Amino acid sequence: MARTATTSDVFNAIAEPRRRDILALLRSGERPVTELAEELGMTQPGTSKHLRVLREVGLVRDRRAGKQRLYGLDARGLKTVHEWAGGFERFWSESFDRLDSYVQDLKRIQMEE
Repeated sequence: MARTATTSDVFNAIAEPRRRDILALLRSGERPVTELAEELGMTQPGTSKHLRVLREVGLVRDRRAGKQRLYGLDARGLKTVHEWAGGFERFWSESFDRLDSYVQDLKRIQMEE
């Protein structure tokens, strides 16, 4: 089965660790590509390629500010990821509840000894 194009699928786009790093940096606000590249230890062209993919899937927006272009997070694009991951919330809640119950049982046993 052919892979979905990275530029049309949010999941494929964020599968790349550097792109997730870029998104994390953009949580604090808009930044120029040069600043992102420096912070990530990447070249400007390499960073620009990742930003292009993120922009094409709707996770990043850009705007001109004088001579530079500022990139910012558009978290609306993460809605599908959030909805998908949210489906596992019940699983994790139940797992933590079972773990808590087990720990409480161990504490009771220790106190009885």
